[in-house]
Amino acid sequence: MKIAMVSEHANPLAALGEADAGGQNVHVAELSAALTRSGHDVTVYTRREDRTTPAEVRAPQGYRVVHVPAGPPLKEPKDHLLPYMGEFGSFLRDRWATERPDLAHAHFWMSGLATALAASATGTPVAQTFHALGVVKKRYQGDQDTSPADRNRLERIIGRQAGRVVATCSDEVFELSRMGVPRSRISIVPCGVDLRRFTPDGPVAPRREAHRLVAVGRLVPRKGFDIAITALAQLPDTELVIAGGPERGRLSQDPEARRLRELADRLGVGERVRWPGQVSREDLPALLRSADVVVCTPWYEPFGIVPLEAMACGVPVVAAAVGGLTDTVVDGVTGLLVRPHQPAELASRVRRLLGDPALRHAYGTAGHDRAVARYSWDRVAADTVRAYRKLVPEPAAAAEAR
Repeated sequence: MKIAMVSEHANPLAALGEADAGGQNVHVAELSAALTRSGHDVTVYTRREDRTTPAEVRAPQGYRVVHVPAGPPLKEPKDHLLPYMGEFGSFLRDRWATERPDLAHAHFWMSGLATALAASATGTPVAQTFHALGVVKKRYQGDQDTSPADRNRLERIIGRQAGRVVATCSDEVFELSRMGVPRSRISIVPCGVDLRRFTPDGPVAPRREAHRLVAVGRLVPRKGFDIAITALAQLPDTELVIAGGPERGRLSQDPEARRLRELADRLGVGERVRWPGQVSREDLPALLRSADVVVCTPWYEPFGIVPLEAMACGVPVVAAAVGGLTDTVVDGVTGLLVRPHQPAELASRVRRLLGDPALRHAYGTAGHDRAVARYSWDRVAADTVRAYRKLVPEPAAAAEAR
């Protein structure tokens, strides 16, 4: 199948950890690679952010990345990109007029808008993955939500018009149904984890304290790192590593890093919080393996890849019971779920695990088994293709040959 992946702000080749580079980048990159391994022809379309970037690049995993000239060739916050989606969609329309894909898979709502413009002109079937919904973001962020004013209205239109909506967790299905997307047009396909990179065996990063907690993600308030820092005040002989954001040398310029550091100092735990900054994909497994517990405490989380990566490394997870985390973390089996915004409860559950090495080992083993059984990218790709086949049925001859 010839597949067009449209990911307007999340370039699969981008460095991870900064404001708009995170789980969606990983998802698009790994799904594209897995689909390519299984014999599909994949092209990712993403916005050009640097005038020196080649128009087209072949990723090491075999898929193509096309850098679309939409708006100025500068890096801009994703919430500023809506005015460029007409130009983005026109590029896709012109490209697909001569190189029509069998299917287009749009990632994020603005990609869905650009894809819909091109698909209507070329007759291209569309699958849509939102990764995050504006109505949920607004619910939790309120006046701090920087999304364009029309986001919720446009998301409803995009969801209702897409031939298939690929949701990443069961919680998202409920939200999509409330938006008017028929359940019959929704498939649930989770994110995955690279089981060759994230393994229980391998290098382990050094640590200073008797116990270590690790939290990973973009340095934005909704990730809830302040909750983990507050809990740390009740956990002696324990260090907390917060990995993410810009490179270490630029952390002092990051407003969220400054806010979190001030909080840690105010609570008297500044000496026990480590700030490695942006951690490469190559170094992340060693950091996760060094943890007694990986903590994930966001306000909300459309899916959350970090818990899967920790589970694949055999590390127990304590996570807020929000969004996709309630699907991946099985409470009392692979880790523990806590109520969001409850640092005292987080500290209590973490303390229980730190005091029970056998329980940590049991949760870690169960987490690894669950990651291997359910969340390999090859399985995710196969499940995604099954969703695609609702729109593009497999040719009869090919089906019979199998």
